[in-house]
Amino acid sequence: MFKKRKIKICGLKYYNNISSIIDLYPDFIGFIFFEKSPRFVGDNFLAPDTIGISKVGVFVNEKEDKLLKLSIKNNLDFVQLHGDESPYYCRNIYKKGIKIIKSFGIDNNFYFEKIKEYIDHVKYFLFDFKSKIYGGSGKKFFWEKIYNYNFKVPFLLSGGINSNDFDKINNLNIPNLLGIDLNSCFEKKPGLKNFNLLKQFISRIKYKYLSDYHGFYGNFGGAYIPEMLYNNINHLKNEYNKIINNNCFKKKLKRLLHNYVGRPSPLFYCNNLSKIYGAKIYLKREDLNHTGSHKINNTIGQALLAKEIGKKNIISETGAGQHGVATSTICSLLGLKCTIFMGEVDIKRQIQNVYRMKMLGANIIAVNSGSKTLKDSVNEAIRYWINNPDCYYMIGSAVGPDPYPRMVSYFQSIISEEIKEQLKELPNYIIACLGGGSNAAGIFYHFLDDEYVKLIGVEASGLGLNTNKTAATIQKGSRGVLHGSMTILMQDKYGQILEPYSISAGLDYPGIGPMHANLFYKNRATFISVTDFEAIEAGIELSSLEGIIPALESAHAIASLKKLSFKKNDLVIINMSGRGDKDMDTYIKHIENNE
Repeated sequence: MFKKRKIKICGLKYYNNISSIIDLYPDFIGFIFFEKSPRFVGDNFLAPDTIGISKVGVFVNEKEDKLLKLSIKNNLDFVQLHGDESPYYCRNIYKKGIKIIKSFGIDNNFYFEKIKEYIDHVKYFLFDFKSKIYGGSGKKFFWEKIYNYNFKVPFLLSGGINSNDFDKINNLNIPNLLGIDLNSCFEKKPGLKNFNLLKQFISRIKYKYLSDYHGFYGNFGGAYIPEMLYNNINHLKNEYNKIINNNCFKKKLKRLLHNYVGRPSPLFYCNNLSKIYGAKIYLKREDLNHTGSHKINNTIGQALLAKEIGKKNIISETGAGQHGVATSTICSLLGLKCTIFMGEVDIKRQIQNVYRMKMLGANIIAVNSGSKTLKDSVNEAIRYWINNPDCYYMIGSAVGPDPYPRMVSYFQSIISEEIKEQLKELPNYIIACLGGGSNAAGIFYHFLDDEYVKLIGVEASGLGLNTNKTAATIQKGSRGVLHGSMTILMQDKYGQILEPYSISAGLDYPGIGPMHANLFYKNRATFISVTDFEAIEAGIELSSLEGIIPALESAHAIASLKKLSFKKNDLVIINMSGRGDKDMDTYIKHIENNE
């Protein structure tokens, strides 16, 4: 079983080397401010911008005022205390608003009870080999010792970790092991890191299921784009990497998600549904968000990003209209101009959302090319963006060239982040419908490394897998490039895209996001399909049993319950990605035709 660990690269000293290591996108970069260390950065050092990577300053028994000055000067996210700093010292630093990583040297006589007094004042602990000198020694302690650690504060493992330790690290089954600290075993000389050695090691440790620093999820993803889009994409990628971990940005995002969207969304236990299917079934109620779906999680994040980089005109695409409504809503709130591309077929079947978008101030451009659905709306939005590079293109799903899949998945990850806080135990199953895959990416995100949890993606098989009226990409597709990303898509033997079909406009897409393609190829997630009829019947069943009318997209996820076998105490979470107001005409026609 693979466990993704956070990576801290410590002891960097040279600016060119630091710039290269930033491209590996570790979680933390450490600079040593201890004068007796061979990796001491010097008195005139100024830590560069690390583009969203947490900066750590390493100190040994430093005076409080000097530590505070250096922390402010270098814009440090953490201070790592490697000396004999007392709990009282840590408390004083903590009260100044500084996050602390407290290091302890471990030997055979070490007892973890001695760190108990530090718990309320530190963010993380770091455990290293105990040596006679301060700082790291490049040696390992007896790692089995940390199985005795039973406090809730996460910790980093340090001391002599080298490129041969992957399997040993992976086999450490310790819940609060946050990550590893890499230093002397990955150097050409003190302070100068070996880029290629680190790149090879980090790729194995860090990028099992999420994207690497080039936007690849395994063999999927990347940015396969025409030269005319290069400047747009490159600028967006650089700005996103800079802004995403900015504390001010994160506070704005958190505040809007709470006060405007209404997060956290409830985790609702379905008593009646559970009795029928023999498991404990919960719904993650994204349908209760402002605008009625999960889409607002992403549009708020991207709209704030657009404002940060000075963009005033937003363009986007929509299928079912949920993303279009969410985009129009946040543009109205933030004073941004909004243009939405929507296929003529989707406009007819989602007219209610069209009027909502117009009422919110959006300009709707009807797309009449191709199948006149979501794929074609994306095509037209991209063409418009090429000719109008000053616009910000707000993609609604986890598709497209990097950084879009990475960005959308991150903004939607609030869904699984909340579930972990609400549930306090691991579920057996997580189920989500799948078109491009934004809601599935969000609910899968924080469970990717919990391989005990079965991830189920539910595609739309339309009129059936044996017909040409389907959108079941995994079952019918093959590897190829769609909208700037290597993924799995429906195509003929000549590479021409096949027209998808689903009664659900939000699932009517001929591909899936690269994250999901990678999860399929690595057998981390299971993908099944549901027909139009099965989805509508499931939506009606949920409505009659629990008083919740789901969007047709979400109804596909509900329909999977009939296709899965559960044990009595299995804990099942289904993402209720949207509410069914927009689909009432379809439900009514089905009910009338079957009376």
